[in-house]
This record gives sequence, structure tokens and C-alpha cells, in this order.
Amino acid sequence: MRATKISGLAPLFVLFIAGAVSSFEDIEKLRIWPLPAEVSHGGRRMYLSEDFKLVTEGSKYEDPSGILKEGFDRMLAVVRLSHVVSGHRNSSSSGGSALLEGLHVIISSSTDELEYGADESYKLVVASREKPYAQLEAKSVYGALHGLQTFSQLCHFNMKKKVIEILMTPWNITDQPRFSYRGLLIDTSRHYLPLPVMKNVIDSMTYTKLNVLHWHIVDTQSFPLEIPSYPKLWNGAYSPTQRYTFEDAAEIVNYAGRRGIHVLAEIDVPGHALSWGKGYPSLWPSKNCQEPLDVSSDFTFKISARSLSLNLSTWEVTKLKKHRKTEAEAYEYFVLRAQKIASSHGYEIINWEETFNNFGNKLNPKTAWYWSCWESDCGRCIMSNQDKWYLDHIDTPWQMFYANEPFEMIKDEKRQSLVLGGEVCMWGEHIDASDIQQTIWPRAAAAAERLWTPYTKLAENPDKVTTRLAHFRCLLNERGVAAAPLVGGGRVAPFEPGSCLAQ
Repeated sequence: MRATKISGLAPLFVLFIAGAVSSFEDIEKLRIWPLPAEVSHGGRRMYLSEDFKLVTEGSKYEDPSGILKEGFDRMLAVVRLSHVVSGHRNSSSSGGSALLEGLHVIISSSTDELEYGADESYKLVVASREKPYAQLEAKSVYGALHGLQTFSQLCHFNMKKKVIEILMTPWNITDQPRFSYRGLLIDTSRHYLPLPVMKNVIDSMTYTKLNVLHWHIVDTQSFPLEIPSYPKLWNGAYSPTQRYTFEDAAEIVNYAGRRGIHVLAEIDVPGHALSWGKGYPSLWPSKNCQEPLDVSSDFTFKISARSLSLNLSTWEVTKLKKHRKTEAEAYEYFVLRAQKIASSHGYEIINWEETFNNFGNKLNPKTAWYWSCWESDCGRCIMSNQDKWYLDHIDTPWQMFYANEPFEMIKDEKRQSLVLGGEVCMWGEHIDASDIQQTIWPRAAAAAERLWTPYTKLAENPDKVTTRLAHFRCLLNERGVAAAPLVGGGRVAPFEPGSCLAQ
């Protein structure tokens, strides 16, 4: 089980005529990933001014924490990252092309509290000669951050002039996510991931508009997290240096949150918990039976309640001898009691699917499920099926990630509304800091478009988006993300010399 605390825009009046993108061939020329909901563009060119500015006049959001300004600065940094911008563009030297002097951002909400289900929509207009400022409107600052990511993909380096340009202006983009939950799981229990690596993963998530980092912190192999009230728990870490302090964990949550990404922290109980007993052997049922946790002991529930979150994973062998409970009864007992603890702390609860399969009618009715099958009557659910969305299955090609449709077997609209979204999982048995990025990308990007883009805009045949995804993979490489080639499964090496656009 896991626990976590987890309309429109004002019209813009622009004096231009732009062609709406209608055919699939036109869509694939856009080179934007994930594909926005609505796009129109023209055929002109604009250059970014050397001192490209952020303007917020008229916005209700005053950026008290600097989230918008930081996002704008990051956007400019990645736009200028791949080449040295040595050409100079200002109002007197723009020649025959228009100069874009800045971005005018208008946000209608004054708060920057990151709440699950918040409005992530935005509208982006890059006019042309008549408008020296592009305009970005959003309900929330986090919608604006998505708009900045899209804007960054409109920008290209002009090799001849050595400046940043935007082609095919004017642009008019209206966008919002298809699903509210778009997640990536990373696993720091099987292999420790240093903080810089985790931050790099978070940054790369923003490029595809994924918004939930599911942090699988603890499992059988290691307990790397500091729990101040139980300081011996992290004796289960691989080594004294392969640990996360409480402040480290808070830093990851803050770093992700300022980028619009929720962190769902998971600590595995009562199964997969051998590492817990390294510091507190009394958590084990006996010296010879070191997992699952001893669920007949109140100490087990006390120590679980003090942890960041709760999760119930596969539990193979246990018996509550003191209460004469069978394996199935003990399993149910722990889950129901743990749910009450989580609810008392105000958490929303997310369970693995097996709890629903075993005793779903007894669980909290607000429980959401990690869902690996095509059941359509199991309440709120998050799709995460291992045959198509587990990234550690490196023989699974990106086409399967793209084609994995949450509604494939759910035709009833009421039941469709219960699907919160989906999650790709980077389980860590064979993943560490050396290969995590090329195992995640670009396959996770294929799933990200499935979760973001309207169903009617998705390609029925994944191969139709190969060129656009290859371009995005090259863009990730340019931004320092070690995304692997598209050809083959996950984490493959280039087959032969050639362009990243053809691999």
C-alpha cells in the first residue's frame, strides 16, 4: 500500500492568419513532444533577442517563491545549451526578420501551492512582426511551466547566424493534459542513486510533462532513508555513504515541486522488508524468518506510521500465530490497519492491485489502484502494466509503450473517468547511475505522449511518430540526457555510425 498527500483561458486577439494543423503529415512536421491539444502555425521566422525578457504585467501571480522566474531561466538555459550563441540580435540588427524581445506570462491564480489535480493548461501565442512579445497564459504557474517547455521546443539554433530562431511563426497553441497522473517510478532500494542523478531524472521528466515521481525508496535489499525517530533503520543501507538524510529527501521533494512534479514516496511493508530488521531485529517474526515484518507486533505499526508513507507489496509467507490468523487473514489485517493509520494522517491511499483482488470490498472506498490488467470495475486506478510499461524490461520497444492505451478495454465513459492516468516503472535490479537515463528514455517519452495528448491526436500506428520521437531523442541528447536510440529495445547502443535522427 502507498499513501501520499497528494476552463478556459482569456482570449488573445492577434492580427495574423495562421493555418491550423490538420493532416497527420503536418503534425509530424511540428517537432513538438508531447503533441499539444491544438496547434496552428504560419511560415515566417523570428529571432530571439539577445536580452530575451520575462514580463508578467497583468498577471495575478506575483511569483513569491521565484518558481516562474527559475522556470524561465531554465528554459533559456536549455535553449542555449547545445551551441554557443555568439551572434547578436537587437532591434536595429534584425534585418528582414522580426525580433522577439521577450515572453509575456499571465497567470490567473495567485497561489503556487502544488496540488494534485490542479489546472495544468496553457495557451501560447508567438505572433510575428506585429507582436514583439510572445504571450503565455495559464491558470496556474505549473501550467505556465508546461508552456515554457513547449516554447523551448519551438526554438532552434541558426548555424549560419549563430542565434536562436523560431521557425513557422505565427504559432497558436492551446494545450492541457489528457490525464492528471503521469508518473515515473524510480527504485533506490536495489541500487542507490546519488542526488544529482535523481535531480537529472526530475529535470528530464519536465521535458515530457510527466508530473509524478514515484520514489520506491526501500525494499528487501536496502533501507537507505533516515527516519529520525528510529535512527537505526538506515543500518539497512548498503553502506554508510549510500544513504539519504531526512534533509536529502526534503530537497528532492522541494526540487521536484518547484518544477511541478509531485513526489510519491514509498516504503515497502510488510513484505520485502528484510532491510528493516538490520537495525531493529525485533521487527522480524524470528531470527530465522526475516521477512515479512512481524504484523502481530504493535511496534511494527508504530514504526510504519512514523515513516514517510506506507506500501503493501507482495507478501508470500506469514502467519499471525498470536491471533491464530491464516496467511490471507494476516495480509488483510495489516492492510486494513495500515489504511486507517494513513487516513488518520490525511493521506490519500494508493494500493497495488492484489489488495483489490483479495479483499477489495473491505478497503477504503477512496483507494486508488496500481493496475496491471484490463479490469474496468476496480474504482479509481493508475495503469502500470508490467508487460508494456516496465522500463526494466529492456526487450520492450518504444512502440509498445506508445500503443499502451488505458481505455482499450474500458468503453464506458463513467468508468473511464475513474482512470487517473498511468505510470512507467524503472525498477532498479539492473539499473544504477551509469545507465538509468538511457533505460528510461526515449521509451518513457512514448508513454508520456499517450498520457498527455488527446486520444484523437495520437497515432494509431506508433511507427508514424518515429521521425518526431527521433527528433525529441536528439533534443534530449543535446540537453545532456543520455537517451538511447529508438532502434531496438531499451538501453541499446547505436547500431552503426550515423545521425541520431536515423537511430
